[in-house]
Amino acid sequence: MNTQEKSSNQVEAPSDENPELIKPQFTFKQLWNMNFGFFGIQFGWGLQMANMSAIFEYLGADAHQLPILWIAAPLTGLIIQPIIGNLSDYTWTFLGRRRPYFLGGAILATIALVFMPHSSNLWMAAMLLWILDSSANVSMVPYRAFVGDLLPKEQRTRGFAIQSVMVGMGAVLASALPWLLNHFLNIKNTSNSAHLIPLTVEYSFYIGAALFLGTVIWTVATTPEYPPENLEKFAVLKAERSGITNSLKESWYALKEMPRTMSQLAKVQFFTWLGIFCFFLYFPPAVAHNIFGATTQDSIVYSDGIEWAGLCFALFNAVCIGFSFLLPYLARTIGRQVTHCLCLLCGGISLISLLIIDNQYLLLLAMIGLGTAWASALVMPYAMLTGAIPPQRRGVYQGIFNFFIVLPEIAISLCFGWIMSYFLHDNRLMAVVLGGVFLIIGAGLTLLVKTNPIGIESSTPVESIESV
Repeated sequence: MNTQEKSSNQVEAPSDENPELIKPQFTFKQLWNMNFGFFGIQFGWGLQMANMSAIFEYLGADAHQLPILWIAAPLTGLIIQPIIGNLSDYTWTFLGRRRPYFLGGAILATIALVFMPHSSNLWMAAMLLWILDSSANVSMVPYRAFVGDLLPKEQRTRGFAIQSVMVGMGAVLASALPWLLNHFLNIKNTSNSAHLIPLTVEYSFYIGAALFLGTVIWTVATTPEYPPENLEKFAVLKAERSGITNSLKESWYALKEMPRTMSQLAKVQFFTWLGIFCFFLYFPPAVAHNIFGATTQDSIVYSDGIEWAGLCFALFNAVCIGFSFLLPYLARTIGRQVTHCLCLLCGGISLISLLIIDNQYLLLLAMIGLGTAWASALVMPYAMLTGAIPPQRRGVYQGIFNFFIVLPEIAISLCFGWIMSYFLHDNRLMAVVLGGVFLIIGAGLTLLVKTNPIGIESSTPVESIESV
């Protein structure tokens, strides 16, 4: 049997006592197959972020109703991420350890994507969003662990770099797809007689469903997992540590013992994601109403605005991909805190600048600044967290750190409708601008974070994440 065959079929998993047993080298094709599912998963995420607020407005939602309609998504993430992560640690079936979870999540997400354009009312769309977001979390959390399980240390940089490419490609293509369907395939961005959702959005969700399920099935079919080294001991560990109750207990104990650096970064994350969620929630309808001048959701101008907002999403994701590779160099040169502060500041100023932008093409310039903030938000907080958490508890602390992404989203969902009604008077653009203010507050709090003097050794942003 050659090396490549062994790497695909007959390699034992690292044990708890020796988590870094020698792992086989993977070919480029195997690395590509391993990460291909990320393309489909991120495609589903991208469709959701670029189109759901518009779908809610197509179905009759007012601006102040949008936050509460999104609440299921962050609530689900708060609950599902630590539980699914822990459950997948102690699962072994004929499909493996992680694959049953991200395949099951892909099947459910595909169903939600297919039915979403057929939503006949707000609550049907909100329920399908809940299913979609829950399913995407079920797929994403064990999938990240799946790649880490398989890769030897010397190949993690390359493997996670391919993962980043897949994620970026999925986000860019999903955001731009309705515009591409309209301008290159001449599919009109108007609704048909049977549905309220424009055809370009409807077809985009069908394509997203096919890609989500198809790419995950490809990874499941081409990339086997390591079996446990000792099935008897694995069964004992499963009895002791698996289950929803044990997962919740471990998370609670770790939360009470959170290190100081992590608690400081939690404040930064809270305001950062307040700003980011305001952007995701209101930017597409703000472009349609405030830049394109749409007065009703059934006008062609509104659809044009939503499509252009999708192009803006595609651009800031593309900027994020390119700028991410500069972050380790900047962090080594001026420090991690200063780097993150400047990036968030660029993002905040870019969103506030929308107050004086009345041209759709100038929006693209603002997306460049936002792309730098988005790149830093996905990398730098985790790099700063590196020396603050004990290595043997990284999994649970990473799950808890994600709380400070989800909690601000829940806060926006519960409270922002009232702010929109009584202070912003349903002005969607002002909601996005307020998101810029939150990013600037997060930038200031970054300078107060005290970290261990650990440099970022990597030459790519994915290495920074992997070092956490």
